[in-house]
Amino acid sequence: MMKVQHYVILFGIVAGFLCLAFVGLGSTDSQSVEAEKPKVLSLTVSVSVPESMSFCDKDIDLTRNDMREDMDRELNAFTYYHSTTLLLIKRANKYFPILEPILKEEGIPDDLKYLAVIESHLNTRALSPAKAAGFWQLMPATAKSYGLVIDEQVDERYHIEKSTRAACKYLKEAYRKYGDWATVSASYNGGMGRISGELKSQQVDTTFDLLLVEETSRYVYRIMAAREIFSNPPKYGFVLKKENLYQPIGTKSVEVKASIDNFATYAKTLGLTYAQLKDFNPWLRDRKLIIRPGKTYVLDIPNKEDLYFDKEHLKVHNKAWLVD
Repeated sequence: MMKVQHYVILFGIVAGFLCLAFVGLGSTDSQSVEAEKPKVLSLTVSVSVPESMSFCDKDIDLTRNDMREDMDRELNAFTYYHSTTLLLIKRANKYFPILEPILKEEGIPDDLKYLAVIESHLNTRALSPAKAAGFWQLMPATAKSYGLVIDEQVDERYHIEKSTRAACKYLKEAYRKYGDWATVSASYNGGMGRISGELKSQQVDTTFDLLLVEETSRYVYRIMAAREIFSNPPKYGFVLKKENLYQPIGTKSVEVKASIDNFATYAKTLGLTYAQLKDFNPWLRDRKLIIRPGKTYVLDIPNKEDLYFDKEHLKVHNKAWLVD
C-alpha cells in the first residue's frame, strides 16, 4: 500500500509543478504556451523488461534485442490495457481454482493456465470468428479428436473441466514432439504442422528463433507477460481489494437421465432462472435436452447461498493480487 501511496504523491508533485509552470507562463504568448504544454496531466511510464524471465520452470534469456523488444511490447500492452487486464485478474480468482488442479493432475506446467487467459480472456462463452470456442478456443475437429461431444444440443468445448482436459491432451502430445513448452505454446496457436514445418525449413530448434505470422510470433510473449503481471499486479499499477475479485461459486452435480423439455421450467424447479442454469452449464446449447436411453448428463447446479455477494466471507485465490 505504501508503494501505491508513493506513486500518488509523486503524481501530485509532478502535477503541481506543471500547474505552477502554466501559471508562471501567464504573460507568455498564448500560442507558444499552447504549442509547448502537455496535452494531458498524466504519466505513462514504459515498463522495464527484465534480463530473463521464467516460463514453465525454464529461464528465457531476454537480452537479445529482438526478444527484448517483443517482450517489451507485450508487457506494456497488458500494463496499459487497463480495463481488460483488471477484468482478467478478477475472473482469475473465480476460474483459476478450477483450472489449476486439472493441469497439475494432467502433468501440465501451471504457467500454461495463462494460455487460457490469452485464448479466451476466461470468458466461458468465448467464440472466435473461426468458430473456435470455450476457454481453450478449440476448433470443432480438434475438440472431437480429443473426445469432446459437439452436436445440436451439446458443445463440450464450453464445459470448463472437460475442455481443459482436452487441451491437456493436445499439450502433452505437442510436448512429446517438441520437448519444449514454449514451442508447445506456439503450436497451440499456429498448429503443430506449421510449427514443425517452419522449424525444419528455417533450420532452428525453438520458437523464439522462428519468423512466423505476427499473431503466433507474439503468442508466447503474451503468455509470459500475463504471467508476469498476474504475479504482482500492484507493481504494474493495478490496485485491487478483496471485494473487487469475482468470487468462485460452489456447485453440486446433478445426474439427469430423463429428457428435459424446457430448461426454463426445469430451472424454476431448482429455484433458479433459465439464465443462471445456462451460466453454470454453458455447454448446453439448446432450450431443451433430449436424452437417449442409457445416456446420462451431469449438470452443475450452483449453491444458492453462493449466488449472493457476502463481504464477510470473501475468497482470495492469490494474495499477491491485492494491495497491502
